[in-house]
Amino acid sequence: MTHQYQITGMTCSSCEAKVKGALMIVENVTNVEVSKETNSATITMEKHIALSDFQKALDSKYQISALNHNEIEEQAKSWFVTYKPILFIFFYIILVTILIQYKNQSLNLMEAMQHFMAGFFLIFSFFKFLNLKGFAESYVMYDVIAKQIPIWAYLYAVIELLLGLAFLIGFNPLVTNSITFIIMSLSIIGVLQSVLNKKKIQCACLGAIFNLPMSTVTIIEDALMIVMSALMIIHII
Repeated sequence: MTHQYQITGMTCSSCEAKVKGALMIVENVTNVEVSKETNSATITMEKHIALSDFQKALDSKYQISALNHNEIEEQAKSWFVTYKPILFIFFYIILVTILIQYKNQSLNLMEAMQHFMAGFFLIFSFFKFLNLKGFAESYVMYDVIAKQIPIWAYLYAVIELLLGLAFLIGFNPLVTNSITFIIMSLSIIGVLQSVLNKKKIQCACLGAIFNLPMSTVTIIEDALMIVMSALMIIHII
């Protein structure tokens, strides 16, 4: 995609070169054309880049603003495109969960959460096993246990599969939910550290198949599993 921006503060050809050089090194930028005569820049990028990222790349004497697009709308579109795979996965899991409850002609919240978690772990483990080595290489970059014990990344994918099967068949709910609570609580630590430290690394939740950035979406995923397992443990006890 290509967007046009207004840039103030350029006074000479040297300024043009500095601005172009600074914008070109921004991740996902493929081409930049800058003109001090029109105080503008035409930037071609692989995906939408936030205006704040461009401003950070520039010297403080230069100010950049959007010319022919709505920045909020473009960021919303970019967010949806980035997280579309995981949004569709959650949509299908929720849909199946609702249809099962509809077929049973009753709403059983605990049963619904059990089916949701079964679908979650089975689908997410499936994507990890498509490229297990790629998942492990991504996971060791942020998980607190995998950093110290790399083989944990491989075991984690297996554990997710086993948890999915356990939830599906209703195997010992107390044990299954307790393991889920512990595993997901440990997993979220590394995710929180990465997001809070603003590390730009790939999220391994869907393995290495989709290039999803680590973000609050990943935190929500793990937190959701922690909350559901905790509620089910409380219900059982």
